[in-house]
Amino acid sequence: MNDMSQITPDTLGKQQPVPREHTQALLNLRSVASAQIKPGDLYTLADRLEAQAMTYPERSFLIYGGQSFSYAHVDAQANRMAQVFYDKGLRPGDVCAIAMENRPQFFFTWFGLVKLGAVVAFINTQVSGKPLTHALVSTAAKAIVLGEECLSNVLATEGLPDVPLWLIEDPENRFSGTLPASVDQTLGAHMARVPDTAFPREVRAAITAETTTLLIFTSGTTGLPKAARYSHMRWMSSGDVMEVTLGATCDDVFYCCLPLYHGAAATSVTSTALRVGASIVVRRKFSVREFWPDIRRYNITAFQYIGEICRYLLNQPVVAGEREHSLRYMLGAGLTPESWQRWLDRFGPVRVFEGWGSTESNANLINVDNYIGSCGRVPDWNRTNLRLVRYDVETDSHPRDENGFYQRCEPGEVGEAMGFIINHPQIGGGRFEGYTSAEATQSKIRRNVFEQGDAYWSSGDLLRYDDDGYFYFVDRIGDTFRWKSENVSTLEVADTLSDLPGLELINVYGVQVPEHEGRIGMAAVLMQAGQVFDPQAFYELTEARLPRYAAPMFVRVSAAADLTSTFKLRKVDLQRQGYAPQLFDDPLFVRDESTRTYQPYSLQVLARTGLPPFASNGHE
Repeated sequence: MNDMSQITPDTLGKQQPVPREHTQALLNLRSVASAQIKPGDLYTLADRLEAQAMTYPERSFLIYGGQSFSYAHVDAQANRMAQVFYDKGLRPGDVCAIAMENRPQFFFTWFGLVKLGAVVAFINTQVSGKPLTHALVSTAAKAIVLGEECLSNVLATEGLPDVPLWLIEDPENRFSGTLPASVDQTLGAHMARVPDTAFPREVRAAITAETTTLLIFTSGTTGLPKAARYSHMRWMSSGDVMEVTLGATCDDVFYCCLPLYHGAAATSVTSTALRVGASIVVRRKFSVREFWPDIRRYNITAFQYIGEICRYLLNQPVVAGEREHSLRYMLGAGLTPESWQRWLDRFGPVRVFEGWGSTESNANLINVDNYIGSCGRVPDWNRTNLRLVRYDVETDSHPRDENGFYQRCEPGEVGEAMGFIINHPQIGGGRFEGYTSAEATQSKIRRNVFEQGDAYWSSGDLLRYDDDGYFYFVDRIGDTFRWKSENVSTLEVADTLSDLPGLELINVYGVQVPEHEGRIGMAAVLMQAGQVFDPQAFYELTEARLPRYAAPMFVRVSAAADLTSTFKLRKVDLQRQGYAPQLFDDPLFVRDESTRTYQPYSLQVLARTGLPPFASNGHE
């Protein structure tokens, strides 16, 4: 479908810019694919599922733990789920939350809710307490479908909204405690009683393609995560576009090892596989040990990565026959040029589609040329709604020209990526669908950017591009950093830990780690006069309130707060100094899982974390 004749195994990894007209030709195909579904079409994700179940009834759709579920079977289970939810009172437009790990029941539940016309809110399986309550309140969820594996988090959370809790049993993770009366255990029995015949389409008949179908949480630069809206049109267009981009067919087998509550697995992987009639191998959680055995066992051809996954795999010992596998392409973000080249050298000429974008973005990039290090290319600015505007890191502002408008970046300049917002009844591309919070939505829109009356989505990401139009991700504006595939809001972490006894101020930030993608959490704490930092109490507080990935790895006990003239906490110097004790006099502590406390810094304690010493030159 796509002409990739100039990209062969012999040319992969060689830094020879592909002719601009070749790149543009494929981008044109992507543009056509993205416009197949119109905003007002009475066509939803459920309609596509039902059509593919008729086209490929016996083909495997989901493969999990040695079990195979055909397209017809998945559709039948979704029909049952839709009837159960309807019987329990859900109606089109109602929001229902799902808190469940990667397993077939996640898909049955999701698709059943979609057949009913409900809006599905994906909940991070690792959160509890205030973040969980916020997720349910901010989405206005009328019910929660709860995997048994996530039951402990919910039961440990106080102040949850008074909504039904519908339990989906998990044979692999039985709950050992006594279930409260608030947990409805009848879902399974109810499903067994209803038929698997087609759920009446007239229930959702009035739902258009531009209607929101998913709410996916994405961490912003401040506060708690925001629930981004995802329409049927945008979800299905993702698969339409990736079919063209990847050249995907019904013979492909996708590997789903990222959590489904994230946008990547639930959108790109699932939408593409459904579009072409391909199979998805579902794994609960990513496993370094099982990755290549899974690839070979199931003849997997494609997987969605994050840079950290690739680094884990590259750090494994070399074994014989590593290049003998079925993997032919991979798509994702965060793969460094060094890891990219090592991957090709070690595992062979796998095509890499590195991209840039976000769950809520109205503009995106993808590297269709296998040009190492780049996240995409713009060969013709007239054919994209993406713009790169100058940004001053020191003043946290955008320089203006003599007319008061933003300034476009030249090649080599670092700037913020923005997407021109298109609002047209017949055009789906370029829309900014926003969040459940109107205030959060408006906070991401910049107006009068290049001319009076225009509007752009502000990504908060810094990129640069070269003379050939290839883009490179540089950094994230603000306070969110990414570690082990998770976005961490420093403001949220600081707020969560702010009532540590004796604490005056806490400044949370991400620092770079040599030879690692992303940033790791670090906190600078200032204690009240006469108070001493208690590492045990701090550890226990992080364990009780934060997911493991969000807990600061390092704590620096400061003698004074570093504030700006407007009383904002400075982070630049702290980030530059990182966790190198030779660069400052403050006591430094390291999170030590083996002793379940924060230990005074030493190379021995650091070694137990698996992290290398901080390299002060070349970072920050």
